[in-house]
Amino acid sequence: MSHPRLPYDDVVLACPVTIAYERFSEHSAHYWLGSALRRLLDDSGLQKTQVDGVCVSSFTLGNDTAVGLMQHFQMSPRWLDHIPMGGASGVVALRRAARAVQCGDASIIACIAGDTNHKESFKHTVSAFSRFSQDAVYPYGAAGPNGSFALLTNYYMHHYGATRADFGKLCVAQRNNALRNPHALMKKPLSLDDYLNARVIADPIHLFDCVMPCAGAEGYLVMRREQAEALGLPYVRILGSIERHNAFHHDPVQYRGGWAMDIDELYSMAGVSPRDIDFLETYDDYPVINVLQFEDLGFCEKGQGPQFIRDHSFTIDGSFPFNTSGGQLSVGQAGAAGGYLGLVQALRQLTNTAGNTQVNNARIGMVSGFGMINYDRGICTAATILQRG
Repeated sequence: MSHPRLPYDDVVLACPVTIAYERFSEHSAHYWLGSALRRLLDDSGLQKTQVDGVCVSSFTLGNDTAVGLMQHFQMSPRWLDHIPMGGASGVVALRRAARAVQCGDASIIACIAGDTNHKESFKHTVSAFSRFSQDAVYPYGAAGPNGSFALLTNYYMHHYGATRADFGKLCVAQRNNALRNPHALMKKPLSLDDYLNARVIADPIHLFDCVMPCAGAEGYLVMRREQAEALGLPYVRILGSIERHNAFHHDPVQYRGGWAMDIDELYSMAGVSPRDIDFLETYDDYPVINVLQFEDLGFCEKGQGPQFIRDHSFTIDGSFPFNTSGGQLSVGQAGAAGGYLGLVQALRQLTNTAGNTQVNNARIGMVSGFGMINYDRGICTAATILQRG
């Protein structure tokens, strides 16, 4: 059943910020989130008291919640949200914050995501990630997402004819994009031979299919258009957005995501079609999930992902610019900030502040998120279409 959704009239996004990633960090998540907030204030010219809403995403806050974080930051927002949805967090935060501004619950909302990465952080995160992982995966030695994505990748390859070279083409293109991004942790070129000859992690997953955990933070502001103009901030309009959770749960193996249930509504709300999208930023902790997003977001039919890959270059200056920052596979995955990476990059593209990663004449972009893999599937999906202000 389709439910009509109100447009996001006069609510805009501004001030994309990234706190440079580090492979390991002894700082707490609070430091990374606080650094993102400080950068938002510095770049916007706002005082902390003018930010009356905050949205937080993090896996490594320990015993603190978003409420506890506000006490650390000595803030008293009248609107506060905590979005623990991993790779879908950035777009879901956008949706929540935009509606809060639209209905007057807050005037200016800081959306921030960040995590630390101590030597043992990732181990602790995956060991207690969910009841599914604790009961069905971790006790059998399949810690973390590698085994789950190996299952999804193997299924997709056997049913739709994808090859490792297809997935490798995406990884190589993203690395080429990352080499133009000063924030990317991966600084070395990657060839297709490098990709194909890399060591096996969980067959058919090899080294360069796997995202690298790191520490870092991302953020952006949500406000009304007139506020952004008064502050002199370039801004981005929201044409439409969707989210869906635990979609297609009867499928024995995940070969599609929740985007497929709502994508027609997204394009209808935005008043555009896939042909109008100038660039795409997806959540990309493993290549197979990129292919599912190509299909479920309407850029090709289900099962046509391999041919779609063969038909495009995916580089900034080539056909179908994709993950123009380099994506998590070449920038790094700073925990929940990985779910913000594509959105923050899209804001840079559409405010013409993407530097060497800028796509020429980028006017409309799409951002897609995918998060919270439990045992055999990711259960959170979201997407948004944005337009230059």
